[in-house]
Amino acid sequence: MTRAQLTEKILDIKREKNWTWKYICEEIGGVAPTMIVGALLGQMKLVKPLAKKAATLFGLSEVEERMLNEVPYRGTAMPPTDPLIYRFYEMVMVNGPAWKALIEEEFGDGIMSAIDFDFHFERMAHEKGDRVKIEMTGKFLPYKYYGAEQGIPAYGFKEE
Repeated sequence: MTRAQLTEKILDIKREKNWTWKYICEEIGGVAPTMIVGALLGQMKLVKPLAKKAATLFGLSEVEERMLNEVPYRGTAMPPTDPLIYRFYEMVMVNGPAWKALIEEEFGDGIMSAIDFDFHFERMAHEKGDRVKIEMTGKFLPYKYYGAEQGIPAYGFKEE
């Protein structure tokens, strides 16, 4: 079985049992829903105790449970073709240079981590149609200026 086949098996069981992602995440627990759903869709790994809970919930074999604990090959072809995912890509293409400038002005020369990262969304009522509110936080990681001589900053934190 491939990881993609395991994902399809999990989705088939989800459909057959008429489970929601919310229900599945509550049953597995332990980490944020994005991490659980990402793992079940093949983009993240579940730590062993959570892989065991997922395997029990879905009735998976020991080999399939171990697959949930493996580090996956992550990502998709670019640009993404799914309209919802493409809109995130579009937001970054259009707004990315401004976000970069603003973040670097505030923090310095570095990046926002996509590994040490949190994501939360909520539904917000709005008279023109409900809105999706997204909050993302990531640790600021300054570039290391390797080979810096004494008196020269070793990292790209904002200089005052």
